[in-house]
Amino acid sequence: MQRLNRRTLLRAGTLLAATAVAPIASACTISGSGQPTATTVRGPVPTTNAPVGATTPPSALAAPPTPGVAAATASRQAAATPTNLIDWQRVDAAMGKAGAVQPGGVYRVAVPLDLQVTARGVPLKAGFALGSHVEFLQVGVNAAMFMGDLVLTEDEVSPVLAKLQQGGVDLAALHNYLLGETPRVMYLHIGGHGDPVPTAAAIRAALELSKTPLGAATGGGGEQPDLDTAAVDRALGYQGKASGAVYQFSVPRAETITDMGMEIPPAMGVATAINFQPTGGGKAAITGDFVLLGGEVRSVSRALRDAGIDVTALHSHSLSDEPRLFYMHFWAVDDAVTLAQGLRAALATTNSVKPK
Repeated sequence: MQRLNRRTLLRAGTLLAATAVAPIASACTISGSGQPTATTVRGPVPTTNAPVGATTPPSALAAPPTPGVAAATASRQAAATPTNLIDWQRVDAAMGKAGAVQPGGVYRVAVPLDLQVTARGVPLKAGFALGSHVEFLQVGVNAAMFMGDLVLTEDEVSPVLAKLQQGGVDLAALHNYLLGETPRVMYLHIGGHGDPVPTAAAIRAALELSKTPLGAATGGGGEQPDLDTAAVDRALGYQGKASGAVYQFSVPRAETITDMGMEIPPAMGVATAINFQPTGGGKAAITGDFVLLGGEVRSVSRALRDAGIDVTALHSHSLSDEPRLFYMHFWAVDDAVTLAQGLRAALATTNSVKPK
């Protein structure tokens, strides 16, 4: 009788331990996804009144989804619900500048630098290489991933960065784009995740320590590029668009790009950017950046050099992108169509979306 009691107690103890551990293991799986806490959707642990020893339904035995994928999927579903959409007008008010919705659900706020900068004798338009911008992508209720690029003079970098970090905005990169410009200009990349309204307020507070104009839009909106844009389109193989006097191209990569475990649309700044600024007589200055895998750096740099286009910088923009991306900046002044042909040869060596 004594032996039977021990067996019964052991069986009962085992069942009680399993019952207690199961919810804890489930909770650890959810919270250990590695995703930002704001994008993790939690709910009450389900309970069951099934008697001990009852057969578990096959569906309950299925392997749980990959934690990171589950969190990202739940975040996108929450963002897609109309009642959960972020009020971007509140972001505009906090930023002090109105933005606009871009393809892929990206909300972009652009702030051109109001500063006279000359590079190799060419006075630069604000939309050519002097535009600060921040992109937001909703990933949950009142939660957005954000990335941005702030254009600053050298003496502005330290105070702006200190103010950003006080506001919880992280540094992702700091570097040049151009060579030989006057005054010297630096590009500070930022990124993070959180409520976009206080994020926008923190970015605005930092930019107020710089010469970046906030509030009313700067001039130049009525200008048009003095170029044969149709000929440039044919030579490059893609369709550009005018932004004031600057003619711009955006060429997405063919593979999916992720950051912090979430898919990043090209409009978040992960597409190759090419800008033409007319200099007269069918010529143009060009700049921008190729978005590259490490294995493409050599071929693109050689194709650019073969076309007489200088490489001016090579660096990263993000800390957690997959695949790992590098950004190659360039510069040249020549016949616009000839330059477009050289850029096309460089693009052909990358895994970019092919022209339609």
